Amino acid sequence: MTTAEMLRTEGRTKGRAEGRAEGRAEALVQVLTVKFGPLPESVPETVHRASGDQVQAWTARAVTAETLDQVFA
Repeated sequence: MTTAEMLRTEGRTKGRAEGRAEGRAEALVQVLTVKFGPLPESVPETVHRASGDQVQAWTARAVTAETLDQVFA
């Protein structure tokens, strides 16, 4: 495998991972909107800046949370 091929493969792998993370963040924003109604502007911004692990934790909390604050506690 040439260096160029290795770099292309690495770029594709990174792009896919970033796409999955963005998809998870967007899914959480949609779930929160359905559950709690219109969100403050800061919520989608916070979700999209968060790590994948943090988005996963918030998503799990969103299932049982009764308030938006409980999701982010």
